[in-house]
Amino acid sequence: MMDWTDRHCRYFHRLITRHTRLYTEMVTTGALRHGDQPRHLDFSPEEHPLALQVGGSEPHELAHATVLARRWGYDEINLNCGCPSERVQRGAFGACLMAEAPLVANCVKAMVDAADGLPVTVKHRIGIDREESYDFVRDFVGTVSQAGCDVFIVHARNAWLKGLSPKENRELPPLRHEFVHRLKRDFPRLTIVLNGGVRTNDEIAGHLQHVDGVMLGREAYHNPWLMADWDARFFDAPQALRQRDDVEARMVEHMGQLAAQGVPWSHASRHMLGLRHGEPGARRWRQVWSDHTLKSSPPAEVSAEARRNR
Repeated sequence: MMDWTDRHCRYFHRLITRHTRLYTEMVTTGALRHGDQPRHLDFSPEEHPLALQVGGSEPHELAHATVLARRWGYDEINLNCGCPSERVQRGAFGACLMAEAPLVANCVKAMVDAADGLPVTVKHRIGIDREESYDFVRDFVGTVSQAGCDVFIVHARNAWLKGLSPKENRELPPLRHEFVHRLKRDFPRLTIVLNGGVRTNDEIAGHLQHVDGVMLGREAYHNPWLMADWDARFFDAPQALRQRDDVEARMVEHMGQLAAQGVPWSHASRHMLGLRHGEPGARRWRQVWSDHTLKSSPPAEVSAEARRNR
């Protein structure tokens, strides 16, 4: 979800669900060491519970990232061992790390030692390339868990490291949800979270009969109102905002504050284009919010125009 789940996206999602754990974009350890730390790490208090997702393969750099996550007040730090992009592979992290379980264990051990109680979790695939053996992911989880990781977020597809784009890697390798279910049976003390190919709330409920949690990425992004039932259904808590109009109104306030700070409000509006998914007039509503000729208009005026044309 790089370039997607920034703080404006997370602010928007938090208007729809208060209790779902949110994740940052993946940030590399190099960016945290040498880049603009506040730009990468700052967030708003209402975003809790929030996990910082990092990419890297040097134990001391990941320990440093963990110290920063603790200092900034995150609720979790997550090591990405699932991204298959060639750019990430050139940095020697992401899904290619699954071939080096002892190295991942060393990374996790360094993170746990620096965490001072902050949960350290790992996100990964069920395998790499075309070797589709359950034993591979079982042994990976077994090795890494011995280093102190208790939570594994498992994308139920292999990562094909050559010949596929990241988009194709989310679609072409076959889903093996049963592998993730089996991990929970084989490691009952661990927290196992399933990711990949889940599109409905009934599917979430079905998987929760077998695992401890479910992660959604692009489906939640493109159809965010899917999350509107999550607090009541999965957390036994009141729904955040009950109407899409209320969510849009709060986002308009947020965009107005950005504009007052000299930040283009489109940095936030792009994340809510799926809000009206499934409603009559949703296409025209999206077109208005995406109209570049309106970028200099106050967001309240754009909202009124968008709703008038639905």
